[in-house]
Amino acid sequence: MFTMTLRKAGFAAATALVLSLTATACGGDSGAGDDKINIGIKFDQPGLGLKTQDGEYTGFDVDVATYVAKELGYDEKDIVWKQAPSAERENMIANGDVKFIVATYTINDERKQRVDFAGPYFLAHQDLLVRADDDTVRTEDDLNSSEMKLCSVTGSTSAQNVNKKFAPKANLINYGGYSECLTGLENKAVDALTTDDSILAGYAAQEEHQGKFKLAGLNLSDEPYGIGLKKGDTELRKQINDALKKMVDEGAWEEAAKKHFGPADYEYEPAPEITETN
Repeated sequence: MFTMTLRKAGFAAATALVLSLTATACGGDSGAGDDKINIGIKFDQPGLGLKTQDGEYTGFDVDVATYVAKELGYDEKDIVWKQAPSAERENMIANGDVKFIVATYTINDERKQRVDFAGPYFLAHQDLLVRADDDTVRTEDDLNSSEMKLCSVTGSTSAQNVNKKFAPKANLINYGGYSECLTGLENKAVDALTTDDSILAGYAAQEEHQGKFKLAGLNLSDEPYGIGLKKGDTELRKQINDALKKMVDEGAWEEAAKKHFGPADYEYEPAPEITETN
């Protein structure tokens, strides 16, 4: 009887240990422990979300995400940055790989079927980046031709706009990242890179690209950037919205915008009104 009791006690202890280890391994919704927070950003968008060669993270979206995280109780050292490609953002949120995503993430009805948004915190407009000596694109009508090779990124609203709205006849080439499009533009494999003007300005302002490219100056769409989060998490959305309002009121939003967009001579819009509240 005594031996059986010991066996039962040992089994119970082992079971408790396994359950404890499993819980630790699973972590929380953010994909990190309570003392860490996983945040999705872009790694290849200078001026917005860029992972530098020395492993640092910089850009307007990075500053916004860092400010929001601080308001949620996390220091900068507690942030684990996760690369969030355009086509994977909804999956990363739904799977709990990140707590939220700040990655030039345009708010639209299709995406809101899978995730919720806080914000918007920035308003961009779709445009084109062309080679500096190229004057063939002057109006929106110039794009809608089978001879026009436009490059964009898989899963982006820019690519969807090309197909559905202003250039259905164009030869749309989708790559996994904007850097690949930029290489194609420089090598004349494509005629133009189309995405948000904020992203294009960042690329054009890079030291190695200065003088090579220019924005076409076409205001093709409105792109309100939101912070993506798990659908139904109204508490987190309110916390993020409160943080964004505080960032604007304190002047930190304007400071970050000038820091990252000023060198590109990009005339950005003022901080937009927060509308994603329910």
